[in-house]
Amino acid sequence: MAMSEPKFGGVIFDFFGVLTFNMVEVISYFEDRERIARGTFLRAWADPRGQELFRQLELGKISQTEWNSGFAALIGTSPDNLMARYLHDAFPAHQVLKAARQARAAGIKTAVLSNSLGREPYDPYAGFDLHNTFDEVVLSADYGVRKPDPVIFRLVLDKLGVPAERCLFVDDSEENLVAAHGLGITPLLALDEKVAAKRLREMLGLSDL
Repeated sequence: MAMSEPKFGGVIFDFFGVLTFNMVEVISYFEDRERIARGTFLRAWADPRGQELFRQLELGKISQTEWNSGFAALIGTSPDNLMARYLHDAFPAHQVLKAARQARAAGIKTAVLSNSLGREPYDPYAGFDLHNTFDEVVLSADYGVRKPDPVIFRLVLDKLGVPAERCLFVDDSEENLVAAHGLGITPLLALDEKVAAKRLREMLGLSDL
């Protein structure tokens, strides 16, 4: 019997919360360390001023240092290298990274698509060896466009050379998944590392390691 072509030829991974620990936990640990009330960070993030600071940073229009100052004022803490303090527990999600390497070894194209949080003075991507682990790495600030804009999804599909219908997109944001789905990309919500890695292997037809 002839082998049928696998359904998916490409997988696009979000970075924060998919290739790292769950961001809700990262934020909780940060608030506890800073001795600020739980919920403070997400309230500031939802505030129009907080939203705009993230948007500007992700588009590369402000520096990380400027974000540090602006966001620190919203949550009532010191701006000194705030991004590094905030992302202190954004450790690698080893099981998802392992599934990504397994997919690539099986001939499936892989990409990281991240709404970037800057690389100076703190580089959240350091230590992940993304360029050797994935075929393509697209950080929003490098292109001046961010998820959920369809433009950035089309850009990463072009780089991978995989049509939307044969691509899977893994993210922890419903908004981004809906945008990808609108282009014909299959969405996969990833909130738990173990569950996401298992689901990924199932969808890609990879064996359990």
